[in-house]
Amino acid sequence: MTNFKRTLVTSALPYANGPVHIGHLAGVYVPADIYVRYLRLKGEDVLFIGGSDEHGVPITLKARNEGVTPQDIVDKYHTIIKKSFKEFGISFDIYSRTSNKIHHETASGFFRTLYDKGEFIEKETEQYYDQEAGQFLADRYITGTCPHCNKDGAYGDQCESCGTSLNATDLINPKSTISGSVPTLKATKHWYLPLDKHEPFLRKWILEDHKEWKSNVYGQCKSWIDLGLQPRAVSRDLDWGVPIPVEGAEGKVLYVWFDAPIGYISATRELTPDWEKYWKDPETRLLHFIGKDNIVFHCIVFPSMLKAEGSYNLPDNVPANEFLNLEGDKISTSRNWAVWLHEYLQDFKDKQDVLRYVLTSNAPETKDNDFTWKDFQARNNNELVAIYGNFVNRTLVLTHKYYDGIVPAPESFNSFDNETLDAIKGIVDKCEDAIKNFKFREAVKEAMNLARLGNKYLADTEPWKLIKTDAERVKTIMYISLQITANLSLLMEPFLPFTSKKLREMINLTEPEWSLCGLKEILKPGHAINQPELMFQKIEDQEIEVQLDKLLQSKKDNEVSSVKAATPAKENISFEEFTKMDIRTGTIVEAEKVAKTKKLLRLKIDTGIDQRTVVSGIAEFFRPEEIIGRQVSILVNLAPRNLKGIESQGMILMAEDADGKLVFVSPAQKIANGSIVS
Repeated sequence: MTNFKRTLVTSALPYANGPVHIGHLAGVYVPADIYVRYLRLKGEDVLFIGGSDEHGVPITLKARNEGVTPQDIVDKYHTIIKKSFKEFGISFDIYSRTSNKIHHETASGFFRTLYDKGEFIEKETEQYYDQEAGQFLADRYITGTCPHCNKDGAYGDQCESCGTSLNATDLINPKSTISGSVPTLKATKHWYLPLDKHEPFLRKWILEDHKEWKSNVYGQCKSWIDLGLQPRAVSRDLDWGVPIPVEGAEGKVLYVWFDAPIGYISATRELTPDWEKYWKDPETRLLHFIGKDNIVFHCIVFPSMLKAEGSYNLPDNVPANEFLNLEGDKISTSRNWAVWLHEYLQDFKDKQDVLRYVLTSNAPETKDNDFTWKDFQARNNNELVAIYGNFVNRTLVLTHKYYDGIVPAPESFNSFDNETLDAIKGIVDKCEDAIKNFKFREAVKEAMNLARLGNKYLADTEPWKLIKTDAERVKTIMYISLQITANLSLLMEPFLPFTSKKLREMINLTEPEWSLCGLKEILKPGHAINQPELMFQKIEDQEIEVQLDKLLQSKKDNEVSSVKAATPAKENISFEEFTKMDIRTGTIVEAEKVAKTKKLLRLKIDTGIDQRTVVSGIAEFFRPEEIIGRQVSILVNLAPRNLKGIESQGMILMAEDADGKLVFVSPAQKIANGSIVS
């Protein structure tokens, strides 16, 4: 890091089709803000770039569902997101948006440069077309039956039931979500970025030159590269987005994952006329803070784009976090299972730093973690109030009580005093080293250790007792406690900026500088401090119950909605057609996960007439060892289908409950295998 003159920090652009929730904060924005605030404290040249991603199919879908325009949607949510970030203290130098004119110009120009250099492949392919609507269908505008798990409602890019990535043409019985009609295939031309051409460069640049990247980032990149990269489309047949700037591209826009990362460049252009020194000067360090779902785009796709263009810096690091769950369940915007930032700011006024602290202490840096309201309460009451707040309050109250708010001059230091003063620098160094290595959980723990050091020092020296017998000794004790307090106001700045500002005002300290952090004397004898205030308030059980009740209500509302929105009945069939289905009872005798899949299990089932293999997308809900011996219902005369190289000879019957979990359709009591279900 010391080899760079400046640093450009970007954070993933949130989709402007909904508010920001705590998963976004923990994964991207809080860690990015901590790092930027640290660099600013050191006096370094750093820019922090953010903005809303306002193109893409999710936005057009939401607009269509609500009967408004895409611009209406992005205007609404961009405003909510930007305001929430500002109130929460995410200190962007600019928070822009990709619907801005400057972004359209920048993204269009970037495409044109690559186009003129011959960096794209033009291919004509067949794509689904809605005759009634008179338009090509993006992947998410097509639904049908998944060819892998046979569940209805799969999208043209992915089955959300079994998790398999799909092409729209893979779907069985495809249907347009716009008109409900059956789409037809029609030829269309698109431009592709040949990632396979850049594979040798990416292999060396990542796998050899950046082994210091976080293991989750490095591992995912290695997996993609080892599987072999394929050309990736950079255009879409849509009317919302950045128009393709070449002849013959009418009705086509830039694919959102080509468009969005260029938003970092356009936002920097919007911020400063010196934008090129932050993007093209080799002495600038580029960092992307993202969630794990964006790793491939920021480590594979965007670097390939930058490399093809030829004049831009490549990212020096891409610190990506895993996912944050909520109360033991995945955060889901569609099910309203989330803690929304704008609602938190309304419910917990002036408690921005509490959430920042909890999300940092429990950050999903190496694995998915869980946020619970009880843990939120415990960390506030047992750590922020009882450790940090308690130490600072005792120190400042005693200073006013004994010395009218004036920092006393120490008399002499004993060995315990010197050990305590020496420990300050050690804690600061450990905290700084963790920040530099993007280990923010470890960093905030070290910062809190400084408050623990102060509490232990006061508890061991007991100045409130000693004042009666050795007043001169108390001066030294309070002097040291005040130096720890001053160090805390600086060390905690990247993590708890609102609290640190409040503390610096109480101790009458000017603007913070990292160079002071770790010093044994920041507040000199004779320095006057202001009246103390409580930095944190205890959070009562009632406040937590309100939040838990809100989540419970969301779950109930979703269950009601699920019942109301039950899948409509399919077309009637004749009794003769029904009798063709041969459904029997069977017992699972073997079960194992299918290699290189997340949701498929390979089952061997005793059907009473034979033992056969069935591949089923249930691995998300059941462990193999749990279901051996379970009796199931199986359709035995379904035509065999090849799934991941395995011939599946039937389909077991499952039902989906209101929470989206799968349950077996089994006989109420054990009966002979091969019994006919009718």
